Amino acid sequence: MRQIFPKMIITAAFFILIGCKKNEKIEAVKMVNAQNSIEYASGLSIVKYEDYSIVTVSNPWPNADKDFKYILKEKDAKVPDSLQSYTSIQVPLESVVVTSTTNIPFLEMLEVENKLVGFPHTDYISSEKTRALIDKGSVKNVGQNEKLNIEQLIELAPNLIVTFGVDNNNPMLDNLKKSGLNVLIQGDWMEQSPLGKAEWIKLYGALFAKEDKAKELFDKIVESYNQAKKLVADKPATSKVLYGSMYEDVWYVAKGNSWVAQFMKDAQATYLWADLKGSGSEGLSFEKVLDKAKTANVWIASGSFKSLDELQKANPHYGEFDAFKNKSVYNFEGKLGATGGTVYYELAPSRPDLVLKDYIKIFHPDLLSSYEFTFASKLN
Repeated sequence: MRQIFPKMIITAAFFILIGCKKNEKIEAVKMVNAQNSIEYASGLSIVKYEDYSIVTVSNPWPNADKDFKYILKEKDAKVPDSLQSYTSIQVPLESVVVTSTTNIPFLEMLEVENKLVGFPHTDYISSEKTRALIDKGSVKNVGQNEKLNIEQLIELAPNLIVTFGVDNNNPMLDNLKKSGLNVLIQGDWMEQSPLGKAEWIKLYGALFAKEDKAKELFDKIVESYNQAKKLVADKPATSKVLYGSMYEDVWYVAKGNSWVAQFMKDAQATYLWADLKGSGSEGLSFEKVLDKAKTANVWIASGSFKSLDELQKANPHYGEFDAFKNKSVYNFEGKLGATGGTVYYELAPSRPDLVLKDYIKIFHPDLLSSYEFTFASKLN
């Protein structure tokens, strides 16, 4: 018996080891065969398995030195040992704090806005639906992005805080994590593709176990965007477009690979800085802008100007542009919420189809005759 017993232990251990290896191989095969559900967004990957998902956020700010990986798991889900070192988030979320107004439409589109418990500087929120929750006290003001009220957040104890960073030095993010709060970095603001920005709704679909609903909503936006784009596909680009306005002593124009420039391209217009490489914006002197864009026949002015008089009071030299003289100046930032939040900043990233239709109505007024501007206003 003494000889048989050790042999039984060795044999059992052997089969356990074989079973573990087999399970590891099965899990490895699953991970290889699983597919990323993201098509347009360059900074987001979501790979779903049986009872957990792997979310990877890459390039969340300029020159980011690492990617961020998160494991979204259902209750009692088994996650492979190889993924245990990553931040684990139990889904569906029952409560959340977000820190950018661009996240608000995603919550409302998925009908989970009642899960929002906090937001920094709530006056920035324009949506009437979420403003009603703020007025009722269901959504607390948790400070400002750079100075979130950590004590208040600990008291609220949200399942997750979705926030963002601007560079590789983010002490606030470190403080949130040290306080034991679950934090997810979002990088939608870095996307330059209009549809890429909007596809971040799928992240919220994964967080609230509404993946199918998120996909359905996004697919409709893609269809609407492409239908609008098709309307002008064979139209000549007759509009020469000036973009931006002075900020202090600098005129910032959108670069050729930027979100703004892509809309103008898709709307069949000639953007005068389309050949300026890169994304983001470039600071120029007034003289350089005037030299290049004096004869532009459309001006998309940045800022919340309400009229041509208000625009000219900001800088009397604006009257030198032909687009100003011909009263062909438009603004996307003039529509404000009840407490001063800009509707365009909040809603446009999630509804690029409506932004494109606004541009098409500006550049090709004979099309979309029954369509009313969602964001744009003509300055009179």
